[in-house]
Amino acid sequence: MVRYTLNSALGAAVLSLLLVASAADARKKKPVVPPPPPPAPAQKWVFVPYKPTPPNHASPHFITPPMGADGLRVSVNRNISPAQTTWNLRSGYNVAALNCLEPKHAQIVVNYRAFLRTHAKALRAANLKVDSEWRGRYGAGFVRNREKYMTEVYNRFAMPPTLSSFCDAALAMSNDLKAVKIGALDRFAATSLPSLEIVFDDFYKRYDQYKADLALWETKWAGYTPGTNILVPVTSPLAMADTRTTAQ
Repeated sequence: MVRYTLNSALGAAVLSLLLVASAADARKKKPVVPPPPPPAPAQKWVFVPYKPTPPNHASPHFITPPMGADGLRVSVNRNISPAQTTWNLRSGYNVAALNCLEPKHAQIVVNYRAFLRTHAKALRAANLKVDSEWRGRYGAGFVRNREKYMTEVYNRFAMPPTLSSFCDAALAMSNDLKAVKIGALDRFAATSLPSLEIVFDDFYKRYDQYKADLALWETKWAGYTPGTNILVPVTSPLAMADTRTTAQ
């Protein structure tokens, strides 16, 4: 009877130890609960700006002329002879008289007619000299080459994106030209034709800037609808670079 009691006590002790060990193991194997995820970053509304547009309603496919070795734009009105300079000025004046039709430019036609009368002799001499120069370069068939070149000259002066500014410059030139005496037309043309070129140089500069702005816009906003608001994290480059108030 005593033996049975001892055995029972020993069994109970062993069982107790096993239960304690099992509980310890269970505590060790208890799954680790991960910490909660960090809160989502704050967001803000950002306005998608409109795409840059070409200056003066020009075509988005317009190609500006390259820069020459002299640092100026390549142009039919640059690096030409004195006679060609005078003749090109007359050509530009002719384009202005035919195309500058706003009331504020009405004096151009009046001044142009007076110019043709006053400087008729100098203009004939310039035309003959230009013919001689083209004949010297191209021989008997020079007329086709000269006409092709002069078409480029006329088209340059008549470019729609710059016509309004050209007309303003031509009006100022025509008023200055009224004071030019007979025999001084070539000297006047040598300074006035480069002044007219500033109109086109300015436009080309602004057009190149438009292309640079458009490339930057495409890099940042491609895929978004211009003129809309988008919700982005405050840490987004779009949010950090945005300086415009959200459109309502």
